[in-house]
Amino acid sequence: MKTRWQITAVLLGTAMACTPALGWSQQPYPGEEDHRPKQDMRNAGHEAKDAARDTGHAVTHGTDKAYHSTKRHTKHAAHRTKNAVKGAAEGAREGAHEPQ
Repeated sequence: MKTRWQITAVLLGTAMACTPALGWSQQPYPGEEDHRPKQDMRNAGHEAKDAARDTGHAVTHGTDKAYHSTKRHTKHAAHRTKNAVKGAAEGAREGAHEPQ
């Protein structure tokens, strides 16, 4: 029984010792061979540009959505108001013709 635990401990210890070595052997940026500071600055610039572009597109989308929503709800309110006034005027006209 004791040898079984020793074998398990040895295998577990070996696995734990080899795992960091496998992690450190990976490239920091897979697919990119050039890791000079100049290339890092270029990559940062491209990422900042892409982020700014995405933000601009999101703002444009939000502005268009707000504009169309405001336009739609304003028209809806105007039609409801027109119908309410029309109904009130017709009701007043009928009330004037047929007093109680």
